[in-house]
Amino acid sequence: MNFDPSSSDDLLRLTLYLTPDHECGYFKDRPAATLYVDPDYEMNMRTYQFLLYQGFRRSGDQVYRPYCRDCHECIPIRLPVEKFKLSKSLRRVWKKNQDLTVTASPPSITQERFELYQNYINNRHEDGPMANPTPDDFLSFLDCSWGKTQFVEFRLDTKLLMVAVIDCLEDGLSAVYTFFDPAFSSRSLGTYAILWEVKEAQSLGNKWLYLGYWVEGCKKMRYKSRFKPMQIYQERKWVEYDLAVPDIAVLKAKKFG
Repeated sequence: MNFDPSSSDDLLRLTLYLTPDHECGYFKDRPAATLYVDPDYEMNMRTYQFLLYQGFRRSGDQVYRPYCRDCHECIPIRLPVEKFKLSKSLRRVWKKNQDLTVTASPPSITQERFELYQNYINNRHEDGPMANPTPDDFLSFLDCSWGKTQFVEFRLDTKLLMVAVIDCLEDGLSAVYTFFDPAFSSRSLGTYAILWEVKEAQSLGNKWLYLGYWVEGCKKMRYKSRFKPMQIYQERKWVEYDLAVPDIAVLKAKKFG
């Protein structure tokens, strides 16, 4: 069944809560706030897909989106996989990682996965709130009780190099999180994970790959600008946008939804 985000069946009345201001993970000098769905609401994948279409994401069971008073830098992005164009540089990344084996399985924690996650977080986010994660942090962040989530493992021989966490939707995939061995960063593993997700979505006949948020100027998100054509959610609609070539007119109206 094709998902129709404009269907009246999906226009649900939900209770939303706004957090007090808290420290922003991207701009230390700016306060941030988060809009989130009532934790007591019985979430399901169809409702989540409707919310994802409106710029929301999930962290564990919690569905949220940034809702800052004076800043609108966090822009939801998605890739229309049928129109995806493989550039020469992305083709090189794809070929470089063809020696990896890929397997998908339901969410679970293993010592191997947790150690990889712990290594990645402490290497990439050592000064942030995610540093020094516990096993409980691992599952409460990546898994959810109501979703169709897969842990996709990428191995070099028997060594686990990367895990991509994806949600399977009616009309696409949502990239929840990806973590990998920092010692193999020359492989551009984060980029390869998106390439694999694009191919997987195409093979399933999906339309979209949701890639979370884009923050202009954030180095950690720069790799997302390599994927075209990208769409951003703005003024309550999805519009095509080149992340690598900022449009000043669009950037002046960053508020979404």
